[in-house]
Amino acid sequence: MTRRAIDVLVLSDLHLGTYGCKALELHNYLRSIAPKKIILNGDIIDIWLFSKSYWPQAHLLVVQELMAFISDGVEVVYVTGNHDELLRKFEGLCLGSLKIVNQTTVEIGGSKVWIFHGDVFDVTMRKSKWVAKLGAFSYDFLVLFNLYLNRMLQSVGVRKVSLSKRVKNTVKGAVSLVDDFEHNVTRIASLKGYDHVVCGHIHHPARKRFVHEEKEVWYLNSGDWVENLTALEFSEGEWSLYSYHKDQEVNEILQQVTPEAPLSSAQLYQKLLHEFAIPQ
Repeated sequence: MTRRAIDVLVLSDLHLGTYGCKALELHNYLRSIAPKKIILNGDIIDIWLFSKSYWPQAHLLVVQELMAFISDGVEVVYVTGNHDELLRKFEGLCLGSLKIVNQTTVEIGGSKVWIFHGDVFDVTMRKSKWVAKLGAFSYDFLVLFNLYLNRMLQSVGVRKVSLSKRVKNTVKGAVSLVDDFEHNVTRIASLKGYDHVVCGHIHHPARKRFVHEEKEVWYLNSGDWVENLTALEFSEGEWSLYSYHKDQEVNEILQQVTPEAPLSSAQLYQKLLHEFAIPQ
């Protein structure tokens, strides 16, 4: 399959290292594209929930694919999020074509674009961080329970359900978190003179136009690779939302990797040394 050319790719909320991450599907997608620039917009590796006892082969393959882009000289900007906030102390660090930042501004397609993860606009994160962490652990447990539930349902011929998505959509709808987030982000972006603002964090893919005091601002959210399996792509002068669920070509042509047993900590360590070419 010929890789599809993309000028800019934005991925966020992969949550590698958790049960909910759809690493096989993400690996398929990455093997189908040829981006000139990649922006990893936070929560890529879930350090909050990371466990050395759970790191499946598919998760490592995603890391290897990203490293292959870096090895080929593709510019990769890692924007830190709340689940990988430990990396924020390394802001400005450059490793080859990889750079770690906490936020960034770029000019894309003649427009001024502001890119950050988005947790700074999350009321729960700012006022009750422990509640946010508790919610993350509870959400991961619900995803794991959902996996076992769906296996049982499929065994008796019943369609799969997504409990986590239903619960999250109900809660967010009740308190209007998504609407408030989008409004606040675009209002601040308009005051700063940006034409586009690109976020992640809320796992809600979107491409919307807002107007604040006659200033037009486009709000873009790349979604996630836990439930929505979405990304932002910039090609031929415009932004678009990619959905893996709607990409029949990638689903049908690319052969999925057979899941393997989780790597031991020693195996993972050796593979990462090899990928980063770190002398022992």
